[in-house]
Amino acid sequence: MIRYPILNEGTKIGVTAPSSGIPESLHSMFREACDRVEAKGYELICGNTVWTQEKAKSASAKTRAEELKRFLQDEEIDLVIPPWGGELLIEILEHLDFESIKPKWILGYSDVSALLFSITVKTGIATAHGTNLVDLRGEYQDATTAMWESVLKTRKGDSVLQISSEYYQKEWHHDNPSPCVFHLTERTEWKTTAQGDVSIEGRLLGGCLDILTHLVGTPFGEVASYRKNVLSDEPILWYFENCEMSVTSVRRALVQMKLAGWFDQCSGVLFGRSKANRPVDEYVIEDVYQQLSEELGVPVVFDIDCGHVPPQITFINGAHAKVTTKHGKGQVVQTFI
Repeated sequence: MIRYPILNEGTKIGVTAPSSGIPESLHSMFREACDRVEAKGYELICGNTVWTQEKAKSASAKTRAEELKRFLQDEEIDLVIPPWGGELLIEILEHLDFESIKPKWILGYSDVSALLFSITVKTGIATAHGTNLVDLRGEYQDATTAMWESVLKTRKGDSVLQISSEYYQKEWHHDNPSPCVFHLTERTEWKTTAQGDVSIEGRLLGGCLDILTHLVGTPFGEVASYRKNVLSDEPILWYFENCEMSVTSVRRALVQMKLAGWFDQCSGVLFGRSKANRPVDEYVIEDVYQQLSEELGVPVVFDIDCGHVPPQITFINGAHAKVTTKHGKGQVVQTFI
């Protein structure tokens, strides 16, 4: 059984950096994000790790783990959100006591995927793959990003609808900041390996492919036991996004997951847009998607709103989802059952 946290009005939000912290040169930018979120009526509590960054991480693995554990055990905090992702969150997993984790939302993406995935798979507590805190610093939020609040306020037994964005950001223009942070210039189109419209249902699970591949074969990637003991063998609807991998690297990661049994009883696979996906010897990412679809016998939907090419839908690991596509548009209905 999946356990769903709830985000209450005016609650406290804990901000900690289990991966990368904010270098001093960007502290003012981060404070802007904190001010924006507090203006919504939340109280932010920032840990010490947020303000430090050295050698590809905010602090030692044990220091990061201890601060995260304090926030997860604080009964006044409804949501824990890192400032952003990073590189080495995987170092802290062995230092966490998963049995003592209480249901509360953790929101993030990229390297934070390792934490979200591990908590849901090991405990059955739902986690939220979506915006990070730094990207909430704009004067306003685009409609897709802004749904993070509505999704996290959804109560057990209820459903929440999210639709594909109208436009997405092709590249950053830091010298010309946008009032909503993102420069949404390119028309969004969800694509599929199937002929015609697609409708898929299953329990959502996924994250950043670059990161999750390193959990295969570890105590934090025991998908078979999660599917059996928590989901009662319900099918999994996977979602992934690629940050930096070439096409052949993506293929290797997916084959590894398949051989490890991750895709057993899979209802479909969703892939976010990516600026990576570098072709190798005329082998392109669409080839990978088509191969996976044929091997698993399930539809693959790609270029969805997920990951490092914003904006992104808030996906809840563990939630029952129905994903439909029609004429390049998509919608996701997540039900907290």
